[in-house]
Amino acid sequence: MFSAIRTASASRATARAFSTSTRRQNLAKLTLIGNLGRDPELKTTKNEKEYVSYSVATTNFLPPTAEGERVTSTTWHRVLSFLPGSNKYLQTLKAGTKVYVEAAYEIREPEADADPSTPQGQRQIFLRHESIKVISAPRTREGQGEAEEEHMH
Repeated sequence: MFSAIRTASASRATARAFSTSTRRQNLAKLTLIGNLGRDPELKTTKNEKEYVSYSVATTNFLPPTAEGERVTSTTWHRVLSFLPGSNKYLQTLKAGTKVYVEAAYEIREPEADADPSTPQGQRQIFLRHESIKVISAPRTREGQGEAEEEHMH
């Protein structure tokens, strides 16, 4: 009997969590787990605003071939950070660091009059840094990993 009451209450609580009110939040977020491809770089926009650019490599595991060969492919993701507090921390990270990244993303369609061989003439995905957590430091030359770090920015 009590389990039926708990189930009914849980159902009502869940129903309230997803409101149908007219005030809705939209969300476009990407989670990446991979390795930094190079050291993050400090850059400046045309309007003199500083940001950090970094790339994360993720590995996709494809189905084995008919011969049983395991096939992988790497996808590179360029992330931009405009958060001053995170930017200082990001600049301390090194290529090869295994990271967990959360980023907002935006897809921009090509400009109508732009040359298709230019960035303006191609569809672009912009990833805006929200947070990063170091899973492990890059391996040293001897193949030994450095101590695992736990940082969130």
